[in-house]
Amino acid sequence: MSAKTAIYAKYFWDLNKKAINEAGKILNNPNHPQFMAKLITILSRCQEPKELFSLISKESFINNWPRVKAYWKKFDTSPDFWDWWQTIYEELVQRIKGEITTPKGEFPSLFVKFGKAVKKSRIAKSLSQKDLAFATGITQSDISLIEEGYKNITLKTLFKICKILKIEKIEV
Repeated sequence: MSAKTAIYAKYFWDLNKKAINEAGKILNNPNHPQFMAKLITILSRCQEPKELFSLISKESFINNWPRVKAYWKKFDTSPDFWDWWQTIYEELVQRIKGEITTPKGEFPSLFVKFGKAVKKSRIAKSLSQKDLAFATGITQSDISLIEEGYKNITLKTLFKICKILKIEKIEV
């Protein structure tokens, strides 16, 4: 069994070996009628973007995410995984557009420090990212990017977050 087949088997545990191999072929063809259903199965079971991108290319994910997302919304009203993959999608798109740029692939330490402070404060107040997003009017995906230090924010956004989380001092 190849490494790729083993990864497919990890996410399609309910299929036999022949069907697992067929799933791999389906995921290599975005025009296949079962492509979206197979991809959603993986997205709802996978928590490792690196592993997903060993099965399909980032380009294929970016190109197909909008229609996969629309298809997924029809069948699943629980958006937990949807939100997470939406965040991954938005980050990839921002990187392609050059909106996230840093020397040598690292994010400015100030962004990272602020993100850690936000996450620590949010968790201490028993708030989810969705709760903070709702309270601030910022999307959950942006909250995630901020916490990871991947998003450059405006002063207005900084003040909104600090007000909600009662952050009074930020070390620069």
